[in-house]
Amino acid sequence: MKIRRIVRYVIVGLVAVLVLAAIGFVAWTRLARYPAFPEAAALAETAQTPQGWYVFDPEEPADTGLIFYPGGLVDPAAYAPLMSELSKQGIMSVIVPMPLDLAIFGVNKANDVIAARPEIKHWIIGGHSLGGSMAAQYAKDNAAKLAGIAFMGSYPAGDMSQSALPVVTIHGSLDGLATPTKINDSLKQLPSTTRNVLIEGGNHAQYGNYGPQAGDGVATISREEQQQQTMQAIVELVDQLK
Repeated sequence: MKIRRIVRYVIVGLVAVLVLAAIGFVAWTRLARYPAFPEAAALAETAQTPQGWYVFDPEEPADTGLIFYPGGLVDPAAYAPLMSELSKQGIMSVIVPMPLDLAIFGVNKANDVIAARPEIKHWIIGGHSLGGSMAAQYAKDNAAKLAGIAFMGSYPAGDMSQSALPVVTIHGSLDGLATPTKINDSLKQLPSTTRNVLIEGGNHAQYGNYGPQAGDGVATISREEQQQQTMQAIVELVDQLK
């Protein structure tokens, strides 16, 4: 009886530790989060769907769409300006919020977007930072559903060198997290046809509209210029499909 009581106490103690750890982790993700600037949040609000996505539709019906996975701990609304500009280029763009703002917990969320928009014939998947890595993981497992991949300050978590999908990797010369060295080293994990787009003066955070990011470099170009060059690189990827 005494042994059973001890085992019960141990189990209860372990459960309590796990619960406290989970609560602490959730609290950390909220405290460490990078909120969107007010203008980006307002723009995103106009595009929010019942599913919680932010969808930017072109004025004319489109057959090409981008599914975008946000960077880790970044408010997904921060990417609304970039996605809005892409929609003006005829690309239906969808920002997919992630559980706790970490795409590692929502790798397969693209499936729901694809199912909801059957009129889109060509899907590009992409993302920023951790979002790009998890988008690549989705692409690795679901290549038949996709037409291309776009990395922004990001690289694949595994080897994709044999993939037949067109790929563009976009990165800033002053990115302090996904540094040019890391990006160049990652190219061996990507198809030999990958387009490597370097944004001179760009950093890690300026793909979105949020504040400075810990460990990042200081950009010497404007946020608008970095996003303009990013948009152009993605448009050129889409043009490959035509």
